[in-house]
Amino acid sequence: MNQLSDRLNSLSPSETLAMSQKSNELKAQGIDVINLSVGEPDFNTPDHIKEAAKKAVDDNYSRYSPVPGYPALREAIVKKLKQENDLDYTAAQILCSNGAKQSVCNVLMALVGPGDEVIIPAPYWVSYPEMVKLAEGKSVIVTAGIEQDFKITPAQLEAAITPKSKALILCSPSNPTGSVYTKEELQGLAAVLAKYPNIIIIADEIYEHINYIGKHQSIAQFPEVRDRVVIVNGVSKAYAMTGWRIGFIAGPQWLVSACNKLQGQYTSGPCSVSQKAAEAAYVGTQKPVAEMREAFERRRSLIVKLAKEIPGFEVNVPQGAFYLFPKCDSYFGKSAGDRRINDAGDLAMYLLEVGHVACVGGAAFGAPECIRMSYATSDENIVEAMRRIKEALAQLN
Repeated sequence: MNQLSDRLNSLSPSETLAMSQKSNELKAQGIDVINLSVGEPDFNTPDHIKEAAKKAVDDNYSRYSPVPGYPALREAIVKKLKQENDLDYTAAQILCSNGAKQSVCNVLMALVGPGDEVIIPAPYWVSYPEMVKLAEGKSVIVTAGIEQDFKITPAQLEAAITPKSKALILCSPSNPTGSVYTKEELQGLAAVLAKYPNIIIIADEIYEHINYIGKHQSIAQFPEVRDRVVIVNGVSKAYAMTGWRIGFIAGPQWLVSACNKLQGQYTSGPCSVSQKAAEAAYVGTQKPVAEMREAFERRRSLIVKLAKEIPGFEVNVPQGAFYLFPKCDSYFGKSAGDRRINDAGDLAMYLLEVGHVACVGGAAFGAPECIRMSYATSDENIVEAMRRIKEALAQLN
């Protein structure tokens, strides 16, 4: 007897976490699986950040922190936003949470109610539409294919806006595509949004430092929309701190206060020791960030080159993050033995079970013709994974 709420029954499990679990099960059976399904850096957290955490333990940072985070961490974030992004915020406009994932969810839960619409460009990160469901809102999906580098145009955005539009979620650099909006492209979107003062812009910038086109551009830089932008960011990707669970929002005071009230009721402040580590990440040397970015850029070039050598793959060149999102629908309808590939989910499962490489089917990201590969792994793993994929795909006809 199903006694679960409608809210929970309507949710889909995370496809990325599911694929990761399946690959771990095969690994446990002694099978050598190369995991390209998980979106996390393969680097260790830099030493100076770990030292700050150890010191925090010794200094007894073991009690509840203020709900929005320690003042010192919020001041460090204010300084980061000024120095790196030329944006002015006060500490009261910052709220730290248990990862950027909670940050996005806080904003949606604070803003969205039954019938409200949230515009989500596709391909999108798997959790956005599910979070909108939790808030009892409706996702309005705007699709941008590989031919437009997976980026929506101002005209597409405007066509999606209705009187019920409450928010837009914009992720740049993007998970799952690695696409990055240029300053000019963001300006075009901002010009449209300037006409609709009721729409809040949720700018997910968690991959800010993993971009290969120079300076990160934020939609918050445009004065005509600035007071309606909520920046979501955190330490997970830039500083290889996924497990520390520290994300933040920077935005209009009224909305940050609302999220603070919400968070105060269901998690309180994030982990005290992680906050001290995050503070060290922001105020300390940024050299490890640059080194990791260089490694990701090298791997990006490597995986793009190898993917372009696979017949039937259509590949763009991602400008940021650490994902490749090849279009692979030319394999749909093909078979190997009694195994038929009907969609990207089948293809991902085939690559896992036959090629022993874990990827994620694109349907969960709103792009059923693609698969997502994370290249946050060693050069050797990339070369071997692409060799296996090429070999497994060659068996399909």
